[in-house]
This record gives sequence, C-alpha cells and structure tokens, in this order.
Amino acid sequence: MYNYSLLESLLFLSTPFNDRKLASALQGKTILITGASSGIGEQLAYLLGQLPVHLILVARREEKLSQIKQELKTKNAKVHIFRADLRNEDELEDFLTFLHQQPDGVDIVVNNAGISIRRSIMDSLDRYHDFTRTMAINYFAPVRLLLSVIPQLQQNQGQIINISTINTSLIPLPYWAAYQASKSAFDTWFRSAAPELNANGISTTSIYLPLVKTPMILPTAAYQNMPAMRAEHVARIIAKSMYTKRRVFKPWWLVFGQFSSIFGRGLWERFLPGKLRERGK
Repeated sequence: MYNYSLLESLLFLSTPFNDRKLASALQGKTILITGASSGIGEQLAYLLGQLPVHLILVARREEKLSQIKQELKTKNAKVHIFRADLRNEDELEDFLTFLHQQPDGVDIVVNNAGISIRRSIMDSLDRYHDFTRTMAINYFAPVRLLLSVIPQLQQNQGQIINISTINTSLIPLPYWAAYQASKSAFDTWFRSAAPELNANGISTTSIYLPLVKTPMILPTAAYQNMPAMRAEHVARIIAKSMYTKRRVFKPWWLVFGQFSSIFGRGLWERFLPGKLRERGK
C-alpha cells in the first residue's frame, strides 16, 4: 500500500482504519496541524480534508500552504492557513492571536512541526545557534502554543497529539545532541503534563516514530537507503488516534531497542569512542 520493501512491511505493520468512526468522531471539529506544508503534516491535511472539519494549517512556506488549501477546495473541509515560523516569538504571538479569534476554539492539536540536525559537537563549537534554533521549534514553540490553547481544549474536551521519535527511548547517538535533547525535552514535558491534562478532560497521545521518508531527512545521505515509514502511513496512524484516543503508539520492535539501551549502555559507552576515533583517522 505504501510501496514498502519486504523488510519495511515487516517493520511497519499496516494500520487497520475505520473511516466511519473517524468521520463520526471529527464531525465539525477544529483541528490544528503544525508543520503542515510538507511530509507528515501535509499528508494528514489531505486525509482529514475529505471530512467536514475545520483545518488550521500552519507552517513557514506560505506558497505550499496555499497549494494545499487550493487542492482541498473541492473537498469537505473548511481550511484556514497561516504562515509563521514558530521559532520567531513575534510570529508565534501573531499566530496565537489568530487562534483565539476562532469562534469555537481548537478541538485537536497535532504537534508536528520540528527540525532535525546531525552535526558533530566538534563542528558546533562556534554554532551555539544550532541548539537554540532546535530547542526553539522542538521544545519552546509547542510549550508556548499549548499553554495558550489548553483552556480551549479543556472547554472542548479536546486532544493533543505529539509527534515524537523513538530516539527519546533509546541511547543518545553521537552527532545528534541538539536534536535528541530538544525532542526529549518536549517528550518529558508532555508526559509530565499529561496526567493533569487528562484530569481536566484533555486526551493526550504520544506517537513515537522511527525514520520517516520526508523532506526533513534529505540532508542526511546515510538515511536514503535505510528502512523508513511513509508519511501517508503515519497520517493514518495519527488520524486513527483521533477516534481511539490511544495514549501511545510505537513500533512493535521498539521494546527490544529499549532493552538493549538499558543493558548495553556500558558496552556502548566503552567502545564507541574508539570507533569514532578510527572513523576520524
């Protein structure tokens, strides 16, 4: 269905999906998707655009948002787009003002916007901005956004869906310090806040993804031939969580990686520096 190889079809099992349940659960709902101009966010917009919902799509690329809106023009959804770089505090504040002007508030927030960066610490010594920019979009922006709309979500008995990564559950990898720290920071914030949110009638869903074939992975050459999920598949997983209210999604095999991360940490930290030294020669 997603043009998977045999290995990928075993790693990324198909997602049974009930269109009627989704349509019933989302009837008339307002759904905010961040990072909606490409990849997972774009595919989710096309999937939900078939339904009588109100989509609010935010991203940096206005021309791509306009294209998506145009393609959904003949579908069932009402679509609003907003161009904003959520790393920019002024643009984020403008977007929050726009959100609070919506008459019925927000019912579902899909926190999908993010950036990935792979760079050695030794190459980052004069690039502190690598860390501030990554934290700005992967951590501070979603925290600021959610603090602003939590009252709306409480009133509407809504849902927050966080698109995270399996790396938050595994041993941190070299070259990924900025990315993994930022994703782990928000994952911890979200899991810490979840019991309070649930107590106030807000459902929470964490979706932990492996590598996904999106434009975000293109700069990393090593990823091009690795097994990867398709954005369309992820969109179905996200949409399904909107009617099942499932708290956590993660690949079936992640438990083995977690087990190895716990019991193999000593060996990993002992032998990896030597391997990195050999690679640097």
